[in-house]
Amino acid sequence: MKVLVIGGGGREHALCWAIRRSARASEVVCAPGNGGIAQGSRCVQVDQKDIDDLLRVVAAEKPDLTVVGPELPLSLGLVDAMHGRGLKVFGPTRDAATLETSKSYAKRFMQRHTIPTPNYAVCESRQEAQDALAMFRLPVVIKADGLAAGKGVLICETKEQADQAIADLFSGQLLGEPEKTLVIEEHLTGEELSFLVLSDGKHAVPLVPAQDHKRIGEGDTGPNTGGMGVYSTDNMLDPAMRTWILERVAQKTIDGMAAEETPFVGVLYCGLMMTATGPQVLEFNARFGDPETQAILVRMESDLVEALEACVEGRLSDTEFRWKPGASACVVAASQGYPGSYESGKTISGLEEAARVPGVEVFHAGTTFDGESYRTAGGRVLGVTATGANLEEALQSVYQAMGRISFEGMVFRKDIGWRAVGKK
Repeated sequence: MKVLVIGGGGREHALCWAIRRSARASEVVCAPGNGGIAQGSRCVQVDQKDIDDLLRVVAAEKPDLTVVGPELPLSLGLVDAMHGRGLKVFGPTRDAATLETSKSYAKRFMQRHTIPTPNYAVCESRQEAQDALAMFRLPVVIKADGLAAGKGVLICETKEQADQAIADLFSGQLLGEPEKTLVIEEHLTGEELSFLVLSDGKHAVPLVPAQDHKRIGEGDTGPNTGGMGVYSTDNMLDPAMRTWILERVAQKTIDGMAAEETPFVGVLYCGLMMTATGPQVLEFNARFGDPETQAILVRMESDLVEALEACVEGRLSDTEFRWKPGASACVVAASQGYPGSYESGKTISGLEEAARVPGVEVFHAGTTFDGESYRTAGGRVLGVTATGANLEEALQSVYQAMGRISFEGMVFRKDIGWRAVGKK
């Protein structure tokens, strides 16, 4: 079958890589793709912000299955439009994707369905936010309501920082466009966990868990990014906790969406804080995470295409999942200045040498290929990923490969997995 993947980042490179491994996939097309994706899959140009252009590509390619990677096409209603044309597509409808596209909606949904989440206030003006702020202890978390590419969450240690965050979000100073709504949230302590499930609208089937590293700096310091690295291990969750999260968070969310007549088909990403009193949901995403996808899919031994098709056809409960034991890790190489302004067009060297490290896959995020060399074309440039018998082994392979790659201004965290290394 012919599979079309929408998107052009590291997540989509990992998806294309996994789909190409399926005996079911005869051809993989990616729109728009990137320099690395183009070496294994055919890439076609598309404006991901334009629903008509996205539909033009779908009509021209006539795929047997379309997989939507990023959140923006979901928010534009690409899945709805394809359903209206009788086409097979993996991903939630625009209404179902509201779990990600509106944090206020997600918080109220969790409150309605008794899903554990931090205390919060939804604010629609600067004055309302200032009044609500007085009800929270510092530090406090302030979030843009809408999509912000991982940059709309601010942890404020002081009232002055909180005041500035509120002003910057409502004015548009922070994200470029003024926010009409923001969420103020109780700050929790603990370890974060990414718990992703596939859903056919009725059933939730978990993927292996992972832990993202969102901050730009080592020791989890500095501003939030889209993700600087991630790891996944067999011992991140004991079986009892895995079952609890599946039943009390993921399946409860799928059941709640169905009950509210917005069935959720696709990937439900549950961003959790594992606190001393139990898991709390910090956020939902309505698609595969990035860079979680890279670390998760290199551990997947069963057929991804079969699983995605089972979701679309409502038969996920009959699908078998098999996972490589041990661990995986992904480290992101970024452009200097990210998540702020950065320069592009820098020549990347050492990719072939890095790929020769056993167990390593180099997934491209922001790259182009000019026929002779790869060049940087984004904030996050590469996701160097490896598997191993344990986390230490996976990280050793990743950093060995990372040491062979270079481009001007390349930055990466040298402490991915720091909370887990050495744990038994």
